[in-house]
Amino acid sequence: MKKRWIALYVENQVGVLAKVSGLFAGKSYNLASLTVGTTEDETVSRMTVCAMCDDATFEQIKKQLNTMVEVIKVMDLTNVPIHMKEILFVKIRGLNERDISYLFKIANVFNVDVTDIGTDSLLLECKQTEKKNDELIELVRSKYHDIEVVRGGAVAVESISTQTR
Repeated sequence: MKKRWIALYVENQVGVLAKVSGLFAGKSYNLASLTVGTTEDETVSRMTVCAMCDDATFEQIKKQLNTMVEVIKVMDLTNVPIHMKEILFVKIRGLNERDISYLFKIANVFNVDVTDIGTDSLLLECKQTEKKNDELIELVRSKYHDIEVVRGGAVAVESISTQTR
């Protein structure tokens, strides 16, 4: 079992997300992440899907997605050079001035933004890789206990500089 990445171009219509996620639920496939957004063409959306599965199951997922009428294109990104980012918010509460100063240093090192601050709390906004976000969460959890983590799914695009033509 490993993480597998798929990008889908789908018709931007009501119910398409439900059909795609329903395919995963109906077959008991584990969705690790699913992100959807419109593309440069407002009639088309792009989904970035991460599934935890073995090779045979992954092949089955791709085949089933390709049979859906609303799916325009299925791309396997698992072994393709890509640029990927995930959005993450980390809210830390119960802080003193020293803690806030320390968290500003962490934000600087991790290249994340402090997007909100209160008298005893701080909100970090991160647009990093999943691994970097995991490392940040681990560091913050090791020192602070009153935290809230909100994670969005990853988005990915194929690399331009490493593509063969």
